[in-house]
Amino acid sequence: MQGEHRPLVTIITIVYNGEKHLADCIDSVRRQDYAHLQYIIVDGGSTDGTLAVVGRNRDVVTDVISEKDEGISDAFNKGILRAKGEIIGLINTDDWYEDGAVDKAVRAMGEADIVYGDLRYWKDGQPDYIAKGNHLHLHREMTVNHPTVFIKRSCYERFGLFDKQYRCAMDYDLLLRLSVNHCRFQYIPTVLANMRWGGISDNRWMMGVRETCSIKDKYLGHRKWRNSLYFFKQVTAIGLPRLLNRIGLGVLIRLYRASLAKPRKVYER
Repeated sequence: MQGEHRPLVTIITIVYNGEKHLADCIDSVRRQDYAHLQYIIVDGGSTDGTLAVVGRNRDVVTDVISEKDEGISDAFNKGILRAKGEIIGLINTDDWYEDGAVDKAVRAMGEADIVYGDLRYWKDGQPDYIAKGNHLHLHREMTVNHPTVFIKRSCYERFGLFDKQYRCAMDYDLLLRLSVNHCRFQYIPTVLANMRWGGISDNRWMMGVRETCSIKDKYLGHRKWRNSLYFFKQVTAIGLPRLLNRIGLGVLIRLYRASLAKPRKVYER
């Protein structure tokens, strides 16, 4: 719109040996109907064809960092430190944005510090289910879908980057930290991004649960007994569906997830 402020948005993708799906991720950034984009690829020293894929897409990839890192958090931080945008979004190699996601995020930002939306999961090339976001429940668990999140750079400057001690739940640590420091969240009730099953959090779920419990103790120490209950609840909630899948009762899981996908009212804080 004429006269409307269109801030620079930085998108960051971290990758290590991700040539299989990287082009899909990059294409989703290319399709965004938003002109003011900086797109940073942070490569951890890939030995496959990742850098060749990046090279073929330099029309949209504006910055490339390729060197060994200390893990996912360190790679995220390298990208954030290179970012020039007022708003920063992180989309991983196996994930991709919905068309128009960046424009929707910018329009929704307003006075908020963080905007986020819903995430569509895919399994075997088919949509599986949609995970609704709700920042009001971050004190309980990770209820914000990280690939859909856009954060003002000033939040990182004020409250810090990703904590490198976490290998799985670094996104929860960041978002809970921003929440307890009274940053303003805005929910967009639509799918902003897509994720394939099989990422690191899916494959190393027990580590993720342990880290989440530790993070809750760090920021919500007055709730330690509830945090311990959360640990046992999550072990059951994640372990049981895996058992049901193994014995051929996966339909029960799909019915439960369908019930969770019903619209819920979420208020801006």
